[in-house]
Amino acid sequence: MKFKSVIVSCEHASNAVPARWRAGFRGHERVLDTHRAWDPGAALLARELALALNAPAFFGEVTRLLIDLNRSADHPGVHSEFTPQNARAELLKRYWRPYRGAVRTAVARALKRGPTLHLSIHSFTPVLDGKVRTTEFGLLYDPARPGEKQFVQRWQRALRRALPNMRTKLNNPYRGTSDGCTTALRAEFGRRYCGIELEMNHAFCAKPPETWADVRAAIVASVLRVLA
Repeated sequence: MKFKSVIVSCEHASNAVPARWRAGFRGHERVLDTHRAWDPGAALLARELALALNAPAFFGEVTRLLIDLNRSADHPGVHSEFTPQNARAELLKRYWRPYRGAVRTAVARALKRGPTLHLSIHSFTPVLDGKVRTTEFGLLYDPARPGEKQFVQRWQRALRRALPNMRTKLNNPYRGTSDGCTTALRAEFGRRYCGIELEMNHAFCAKPPETWADVRAAIVASVLRVLA
């Protein structure tokens, strides 16, 4: 599939808590520095991808512990134990609907020009529930959609060439068909929409700045190579 447009999004870009809801985190401030609150490194990579691809980009503005922009509005995980019960409707109205609406509108407009690639950028914790994850990069997609399957296979090869010592896996550490922004858009827009999630091990963020910068540059270069 030859794409006419690319869109970049980063649902878990921020661990910010607006002042009016900070009281709910009193005594638990440290959780905001963990993977539960946001995706470290994802926003920086998303910005660099968008710049290189001349693509519109969308970034979440608050921690997913208040409202998870990558969950459906009725999903049990859209809120957490830190979300005030009486604030749930307001958080959906103030953050979830505007964000998902903006991404949806961008996709709809892009599809008028032709097939559209949506890259949703995420990162994952190196250790979950005491288990060390052995993946550096995961490309999440729907195996039933030929365009997505073809794209991730090409991107996997490009990433392996660019970063030969890194493990790039498909639909790992999560399934590409789980509830999320790309899953919802697939259902609405059909086969000309290609929604791919990049999951990056956020151990890269702790590496020396020059190493981390080299990794981001290699990822950007791999996408450009596939789209050329």
